[in-house]
Amino acid sequence: MAGITIHEFDALVALPPDALNANELHSVPEHVFSWLESQALRSVEAGDSAWLRLTQRRGHRAVQVTSFVGVIRAPDGFQIEVLPKVGKAIDGGDVQARQLLIEMLRCLGGFRHIQTDSAKLVAAHMPLLEVFIGEFLLTVEHIVKRGLRGHYTLRQDNIFALRGKLQMAAHLRQNLCRRDRFFSEFDEFSNNRPENRLLHSALRQALAWTSSQTHQQLARELCFVFAEIPESEQQILDFQRVRLDRGMGHYADALAWARLILQDESPLTGAGGHRAPSLLFPMAAVFEAYVAKHLARQLGQPFTLRAQASSFSLIRHQSQDWFRMKPDLLIQESAANRLVLDTKWKLIDGTKANGTDKYGLSQGDFYQLYAYGQTYLDGQGDVVLIYPKTDAFERALPMFEFPKSRGLRLWVLPFCLQQRRLVLPACGSLDAFARGPSPLTGQNAVTNIGLEEMALT
Repeated sequence: MAGITIHEFDALVALPPDALNANELHSVPEHVFSWLESQALRSVEAGDSAWLRLTQRRGHRAVQVTSFVGVIRAPDGFQIEVLPKVGKAIDGGDVQARQLLIEMLRCLGGFRHIQTDSAKLVAAHMPLLEVFIGEFLLTVEHIVKRGLRGHYTLRQDNIFALRGKLQMAAHLRQNLCRRDRFFSEFDEFSNNRPENRLLHSALRQALAWTSSQTHQQLARELCFVFAEIPESEQQILDFQRVRLDRGMGHYADALAWARLILQDESPLTGAGGHRAPSLLFPMAAVFEAYVAKHLARQLGQPFTLRAQASSFSLIRHQSQDWFRMKPDLLIQESAANRLVLDTKWKLIDGTKANGTDKYGLSQGDFYQLYAYGQTYLDGQGDVVLIYPKTDAFERALPMFEFPKSRGLRLWVLPFCLQQRRLVLPACGSLDAFARGPSPLTGQNAVTNIGLEEMALT
C-alpha cells in the first residue's frame, strides 16, 4: 500500500518528487492532494480543530499538517504517517520517534490499551496504522484463547422435541394436525451477543485496511472463529449494549480497539462518509498526559500532582467568575499550592539567548505563567515551563525573574522523553520537590528514579 512518512508542520504538494528540494516539502498524488484540500476546507467551514492548513510553497498550492500526529488515510488507501517533530531533533530519527509516540499514547485517556512492549517490536519497521491493527488482532487472539463469551436468550420456536416450557395456546393453534411438533419457549445459549458482533465487524474492517501478510493471515484465522457470529448491523446500538460484567474483563482492550476502528474514535478524525480513517492525536495533549504520568513518580513526599486544576478565575464580573485559570499541572502539599507547571509542545534552542531569538520562547507563555503565579501562588514561589528535551535544549535555562513581583520566579526546564523524567536546575532550587537526592551534578542534574520505577505499567 502506497504511503509516505512526514512530521508535524510538514507541507504536502502535488508536484513530482524530483521537483522538490525542500526538507519539509513532500509529494503526494494529485487525487490525494485534492482530497486533503477538501478536508482542510471542511474543517474550516465546520469550525473544527485545524489539523490541516491551506498554504503555499514556492508558488504552488500546498497543504500543511499542524500539531497532530498519527495516520491520515485517503479513500484510495494512500497512507500519510505523521510523526512527532522531535524525530528531527533526537538520535534514532523516525524509528525512535515512532516508538516514543506509541509509548506516549498510552498516557492519553482512552488509549491505555496500547501494549507498549509488543508494539515496540514492530514499530521499528511498520507504519502506525499497521501497529494499531496488529495490537487489535493480538487482543482478539487473546479473547479467542480464553474462549468467546456467550449468553442465554429466551426463544420461542416450533420444534420437533419438547424443550423448556410448552406454550399451549400457540401449540394448539399451530400444531392441531401436526403431532410431531411442539411450540416451546426455552433458553438457548449463543455467542451472538453485541461484543462478539462488534469484534467480527472490526476484524473484517482491519482485514480490508492491512497490507501486512502477517496481519492478513491472523485476521483471516480470527474471522474464521467468528464465522457463525453475524457482523454488527447497528454498531452504535451494539456499543451501547456492551456489558463488561463478570467474566468479560478480557474483552475491554479489544472493544476499545474495535471502537477506534469502527467509529474512527480518536481525539480528532478527518474521516467522512467514505470510511477512510484519519487517526490523529493532538501532540500538546499527548505531551501533557505523558509528563503528568511520569512527573508524579519524581515527586517526593508529601507532594501530590494535580492535572488541569481550575480553582480560580482571572476576573469576577457581576458576581460571575470569568475565564477559568487552568494550569496543566499543579503540585500541592496538604492542599496548599506549591508549584505551577505548564507543558509546551515546542522545540526551543537553549543556545540562542540573544534579544532577537530569546531561545524561541513565547511572550504569551510568560504572561500566562505570570497570571498563574499571581493567582495560585499569591505572587510568591516558582512557576515552570516544560519543553521536550532535545540536543539543542538539554539543560535548564537560567532562572527568569519578574521585576515587579514579590518573589515570583520562572523556570524553563526540559523533559527527557526517553528517560521519562524532568531535568532540574543545577542550583537545587527545585530539589525539595524531588524524590531522593539527585545522582548527578551540574546543569543537567535530574532526580533519582530507578529503572523499575521508570518502566511503564
